[in-house]
Amino acid sequence: MKAGIFFTGSGPIVLLTSYESLTHPDLVNKLATKGIKKFIAYELTPEQAQETYGHHFTVIMGDLHQSDDLRILDYDGHHVFSRFTFKNLGQPIYHEP
Repeated sequence: MKAGIFFTGSGPIVLLTSYESLTHPDLVNKLATKGIKKFIAYELTPEQAQETYGHHFTVIMGDLHQSDDLRILDYDGHHVFSRFTFKNLGQPIYHEP
């Protein structure tokens, strides 16, 4: 399981995925079908996501099965910005078609 913050044209989102990377072609295609074709992503450890989102993380993880590939943990951009600091995010991952 991977977790990441994705900065998109409409604001940041936090998602969980069963793909092995945040740039896996199938994940990128799935995001594109949702209108997210260009993004800057920062990988989070599952522990960071769990510590930040607590019970909500547990509920979403209960929904993420091996056959599933994507769950949105947080889509409120203001909320995402208030929960994470840039200095704790690591290296950005850039993607554009």
